Parts: sequence; structure tokens; C-alpha cells
Amino acid sequence: MAIHPAPQPRQADPHPPADGPWRDPSLSPEERVADLVSRMTPQEKAAQLYGIWVGADAEGGGVAPHQNDMVDPVDFEDLTRRGLGQLTRPFGTAPVDPGVGALSLATAQARIVEAGRFGIPALAHEECLAGFTAWGATAYPVPLAWGAAWDPELVAEMARRIGDDMRSVGVHQGLAPVLDVVRDLRWGRVEETIGEDPYLVATIGTAYVRGLESAGIVATLKHFAGYSASAGARNLAPVRAGAREMADVILPPFEMAVREGGARSVMHSYAEIDGVPAAADPSLLTGLLRDTWGFSGTVVADYFGIGFLETLHKVAGNRADAARLALTAGVDVELPTVRSYGDELVAAVRDGLVAGELVDRALHRVLLQKCELGLLDPDRPAVPAVLDGVEPGRARGSVDLDPPGNRALARLLAERSCVLLANPEDALPLSGAGRIAVVGPRADDPLAMLGCYSFPSHVGVMHPDAPMGIDVPTLLESLREEFPGAEVDHAQGCEVDGTDDSRIAEATALAAGADVCVAVLGDRAGLFGRGTSGEGCDAADLALPGLQGELLDALLATGTRVVLVLLTGRTYALGGRAERLAGCVQAFFPGEEGGPALAGVLSGRVNPSGRLPLGVPRGPGGQPWTYLQPPLGLVNGVSNLDPTPLYPFGHGLSYTSFAWAPGADVPAELPTDGETDLGITVRNTGDRAGAEVVQLYAHDPVAQTTRPDARLIGYARVALAAGESRQVSFRFHPDLVSFTGTGGRRIVEPGDLELRFATSSDVADVRHTVRLRLTGPERTVDHRRRMVCDTTIDPPLARK
Repeated sequence: MAIHPAPQPRQADPHPPADGPWRDPSLSPEERVADLVSRMTPQEKAAQLYGIWVGADAEGGGVAPHQNDMVDPVDFEDLTRRGLGQLTRPFGTAPVDPGVGALSLATAQARIVEAGRFGIPALAHEECLAGFTAWGATAYPVPLAWGAAWDPELVAEMARRIGDDMRSVGVHQGLAPVLDVVRDLRWGRVEETIGEDPYLVATIGTAYVRGLESAGIVATLKHFAGYSASAGARNLAPVRAGAREMADVILPPFEMAVREGGARSVMHSYAEIDGVPAAADPSLLTGLLRDTWGFSGTVVADYFGIGFLETLHKVAGNRADAARLALTAGVDVELPTVRSYGDELVAAVRDGLVAGELVDRALHRVLLQKCELGLLDPDRPAVPAVLDGVEPGRARGSVDLDPPGNRALARLLAERSCVLLANPEDALPLSGAGRIAVVGPRADDPLAMLGCYSFPSHVGVMHPDAPMGIDVPTLLESLREEFPGAEVDHAQGCEVDGTDDSRIAEATALAAGADVCVAVLGDRAGLFGRGTSGEGCDAADLALPGLQGELLDALLATGTRVVLVLLTGRTYALGGRAERLAGCVQAFFPGEEGGPALAGVLSGRVNPSGRLPLGVPRGPGGQPWTYLQPPLGLVNGVSNLDPTPLYPFGHGLSYTSFAWAPGADVPAELPTDGETDLGITVRNTGDRAGAEVVQLYAHDPVAQTTRPDARLIGYARVALAAGESRQVSFRFHPDLVSFTGTGGRRIVEPGDLELRFATSSDVADVRHTVRLRLTGPERTVDHRRRMVCDTTIDPPLARK
């Protein structure tokens, strides 16, 4: 009998053919991607999961944490042959004319398409926190100003414009919005947040997501999750938030943006929660985000976040181990550049240290998104439409990223975000005559208007010889234009920080001889210690930076009326100084049109309608504190520290007055699964147009776990002409007062409730209270619960 050798398994083709059904746009994305994945080599698969950062190096000041330590040299040509998956910040790394940048990006994409076997372009992403972070692009107000405007529709329109600009030059993904809820005002990134209340953050942030996605840009939620709850308010510090704080405060904005906003990407946080880094937490990135919430997009790494598992968190032994942990958790894309997902990952899969199925899972998600964006289609345009007909040598000046429409919207949002904190002497509006002393380190600096993620502050400061790229009027310039009949003089007084007091005497002399002094104080936005606000610029306490407090004291001592204007990225303690001010206006880095907007508020051309998205502390210590405090967190007789804010969350004044009247009676009882309408009528009782912000808070007198004394569950911005009235209706559903009970489940508990219509979170500002009792069984609710309190503002009623 002949003996035949045993059949050998067929060896897989190391280079399967590139062509196949995946090129057919008539097939479903799932079919196309499945076919494409089957044709890729291990190196080609890994290449789709990382980006490269052309122009970033290990020299000079970084714009990402540990950039100087984490950037390795890369061979662009070698990586493109593998089919490069991602491009990091082609516009936001150095000052480049937008037309030239669009052409350069198109050229890079052509090289990637030509070099790779499948001809798939890279997915290009950019920052867009306060506008497209590119040279020459509109610098809008920062997110904290969005929160101060309480105007989701306006924020959505801003995001759509940002998305249109990004898409026009070939960008696909935007790294915004930030949905972290402020837990400690000392944290440097407060300016990037929307505020201290999860409902305000959720609704404003979701509006931004809708706007950006409507332009075809992939919105990226960050930082998921817990980042803002860091111990001691230190950047990248451990997070010790409990399960209820996470469930009831930290997570709802992300949940709403996924469910209601349609966000297609999520960025993991740098945080470690109870010892587990977010980038290595499958219960967070897979169990909650995907399995529970149903998220189907991509999870991308915060810059170097996968590498930090090895270098900072010390939970990975090497780069391949970091890749294993991140892929297992559910991180699909390594940003900003290749470190762990490159050759080390390919070798680890080959050696059986990382399951190939994890690579395929991430690859499937990345390619599905590219398919949605049209990047797998054979007939995609070679260059953005904005470059059609533009000769390569004439690209400079061909693209305008700061057109008049953008600037008009930036000004409107800036105007609506200015908060009139105090006006005890009716010093505001200013008369516009006589001598006005404008004093302070923020009065005549364009950067005083811009947050740390605006291009001039983020990148431009490292290129001092390059022009700013946009026109940013200072407040001094704007006041001189606003008051042509007044004598407007200026003295700096002191620096934003530092200890040089040599110019305070000059400033006080100027103020002493003036009819009114406008003191312009605040922050300098920067990165990693280069500012007083911004990423890595955490504060030891909430005293005004540097000698600005001393300067303000000197100005108040002159006897001249002092109007304080604050241009900041957080709120600062004003203490007893507040009682001596003739007026106070708070602005949160209001963007390129912030100067004219503030001048309009000071002159009365603009009636302020902003409301605080976080409280103003009375003293510089006693942190952390937010208004979402249970009874033990409020002032009491067992501690000598009084955390009560000087001005509470939601506070803001106007140059007109409003009267509120309750609507129709509400049933005394409501089932735990019922709903009812709550109404209020607001009338402008003054002699000029204005806008009131109606806020609806829930107070739960008795609950199975301790609850905040009040928490926001609805709001409406109501514009009214003088003498005009409008009815505002809120559709209340008990899901809005759900919370995490003793069993760890989110519940709606039967019992008594107070629903407070108020002008701020302070009980003293309650205008009308609705008392009702929830009846029936305790209900368990989940991510499908009602999260938004729908509001209806009726047409104006007849004037009285």
C-alpha cells in the first residue's frame, strides 16, 4: 500500500488581490468592509489604526502632553506604502495659509492613495473646540461662553459653520466637543468645558454635535470619562469619583450626545478611575458605551493615551502590551502618531500575544466610518471643491475661513454670553462721555479674547514672527470706537501674572483723574504652564492671578467708580471687593468679536442676557465646590468654612426687568411614568428689549440616597420686547428626576417633589414653585429614558 504524505494546510496569500466587491458602492457598507478586511495583510490592517503627525517633533514647546517625550521619527513614504489610516492636524500644527494647506493636504492624500495597495485616503482630523484650529479661521467664544449663553440653537449653528469650513478644505473629523462637567474650578481646562451642571453641558454639547455632524464632520466626544473630576484639580491626576457621581453627573452628557446627537466618535480620557485607566477599561469603552448605549462609531485615543498606559499609568510592560490593553478595552485608533499600533502590534499578533480578532474588530469600525465618509468610493473627488479651478501656484489666499457671516455669528454668541454679575450703582450702561480710564493687563491684548485651543493661543504663540491671521479687536480699541466722544486712556497696571508692581501707581493715578474706571482683568490662555488658564495650567487657588487683586484694590481706593470686566477661563473669588464695585461683567474668552461685544454691553447697545454656567466663589479657598451639593455640602454649623458662592450658578442681570406669573394649575399627583406640562408667563416690565433665561430646577425633599438641594432639569431663553409677554411651557416627565438608588440602578422614586422656576440655582431666586407627588411603583430606567425637558415658547402676547 502506498503511503502518501499528509495534506498540508493551504498557505494564505500574503498579498491577496486588492480589487474586489469592496469597491462597489451599490453594496452595503458591511459587505464592502468585510470583503476589504479579508484582502488586507497584517501590516495593512494595523496601518489603518494609527495616524502620523507631520510637522510635530520632539523640539520646542508642545501642544500635547509629553509631546517632546512621545514623538518618534516616522518615515512618511514607508508608512504610506502600507496604506496610512489617519492624518493628524494638517492645519493645526503650524501657521499655514488655508488655501496652501488645503492643497498640501490634497497632495498628501494623493501620495497616500497612489502608494497604498488599496488606494484608500487617510482620515484627517483637527481640533475645533472654539472654531477650526487653523491659521486664519474664525475664533469663536470658548465652550464656557456657550454655557453662559444658554442658547443651544445658536451653538448648533456655530458648529455647522465650523464643520462647513473644515469639510471645505478636506478635513473629516473634529476633536470636539468637551463634555466634561466641572467639578473643581481650579482645574486648568475649565475654559474648555460648558459648565458645572450635567443638563446644561448635555444639551449645549449635544447641540454642538448635531451642528458639526450636519456638516459631514465626525464629531468626537471628549474626554470619556471622569477627566474633570481629577484629585486636587491637577491635569491627568487620578479620579476618585464614586459610582453615583459617575452615573448621575459625569456620564449623562456623553449619553445624550450619543443617543440624541448622533456623535460618531468618542475619545477616551487620560483619567484613571479607582485605579483603572480609561484607555484600558473594557467595562467603560465596550460594556457601557457600545453594549449598553449602542454606540457604533470609533473610539480614538487621546494624544499618546495608549503610550501612557506604559509610561505614566504603569499598567503595561511595553508598547505591544499597551496595544493589547487598549484594543481589548475598545480603543480603535491610536493618535496622534504611531507608537503602539505599528510594527510592535503586528509582531505581537504574529507571536500570539495579541488576538488578531481585536485588530479586525477595530479595523472593521474604522473602515465602516471611512465608507460612510465616501473614502472607499472610486469616484471621490481628488481635491476639495474649494480648490476647483485654482492653479497650484495660486492657492494662497484662495480660501477664506473667516468670512463676514462667521464673524457676525461669533459676535452674536459673544454678546449673548456676557454676564452682568452686578450693577449696584446703575453705573452701567456707561454714559459714553467724559474721561474713561481703561486699566488692566487684559485691556489691550488681542489674546485676552482667546482660549487655549484657538489657533493664535494654541500654536501661534510658538511662531511669534507669523501674523495672527485674524482681526481680534481689543477691548480698549473697541471702547474707543464705541465712545468716540469720550476721552479713553489706558494703563496696564501689571502683568497677568508675575510680581512686578512698578506700574500700579501709574494706573491708579490715571483712574483717580477719570470719571469712571474700567478695570479689565483676567487670564492668559496657554498650555502646560504657559498660561493661567488652559490645559496643564491648573490653579493653586481661586485668587485673581498675579498682582491683579492688588491692582484692583488700588483702583477701588481712588474713590473713582470702578467697573470690573473679567476675561477669564474660570471664575475667580472676588470676596469683599465685589461690594465696592460700581459694576461687574464676566466674559469667558469671548472670541475674535469679544471686544466689540463687551463694548456693546458696557455702552448699553447690547442688553446683557448671559447667565453663569458655574458659580463665582466668595473666597479663593474651600474648593472643590459646585452647586450640586447634598445637604451636608451646604453651609452648616459643623464647619467654619462657608462654601456659599458669591454669585450662584445661573445668575445674571439685565438692563431691563422681568415679571413672572405661573401658568395653569398642575395636578397634585403624577404617576412615576406620567408626564405633565408646567407653564410660566414672563413679561418684560422695562423700557427696552431683553432676554430672560427661565430655569427649572428639581428639589427632592426626601430620597433613598442624598440628593442635591436643587438640580437643573430644563431651561428656556426668552427674548422679549419692552412690555411684551410670552408663555413658556415645559413638558415634565419623571425620568428627568431619576437618580442612582441604593441598589445601584437608576430609578424614578415615588414621593414628593418641588419643581422650581428660578432665575438661578439659589433658593432665594425662585419665582414660582410647583409641588407634586409622584405615585405608583418605583421604576427602573436606563439609557432609553427621557433625557430632555421639551420647551415651547408661545408667540408674544399683547403688550401691556
